[in-house]
Amino acid sequence: MSKDLSKGDRVSWDTPQGRTQGEVVEKKTKDFQHDGQKFTASDDDPAYIVTSEKSGSTAAHKGSALNKLKS
Repeated sequence: MSKDLSKGDRVSWDTPQGRTQGEVVEKKTKDFQHDGQKFTASDDDPAYIVTSEKSGSTAAHKGSALNKLKS
């Protein structure tokens, strides 16, 4: 079971350029495509669409890859 994150939560994650942070914009509980890539998701193992504070771009991540930041 992954972390329970909600829309608007601030999170951080690792990238090839180092750690970055942003905001959860959507929780996915069914398989989906994002930027041409297929992702699996379920109620027990959701994925999240996040927006980077640095670049403004969006990415999809499993909950296990995200760390919730304190408000």
